[in-house]
Amino acid sequence: MPTAPVRAPQRRHRAGVLDIRNIIGGLLATYGVILTLVGLLGDAETEKTGGTNANLWAGLAMLVVGLAFIAWAALRPTYVPDGAADHSEDAAG
Repeated sequence: MPTAPVRAPQRRHRAGVLDIRNIIGGLLATYGVILTLVGLLGDAETEKTGGTNANLWAGLAMLVVGLAFIAWAALRPTYVPDGAADHSEDAAG
């Protein structure tokens, strides 16, 4: 009676830091923190923006969007199968 070959389960790992959502989220959050600090501590110059502190509001919006990207990547991670890099090197070479 022939038996089916036993395959080892394919291991998967998270894309982690190299996930594009983490990179975009980190950049947006960093710029958001900088703009928020400039809006809070710097000269508001509200006469140029019609009475609103544009740096503060843009910084807060960027901070929220950046944190949303990071949360998205943490809650729904991208999994990469083991050996995925080996297959792409074989195709290129």
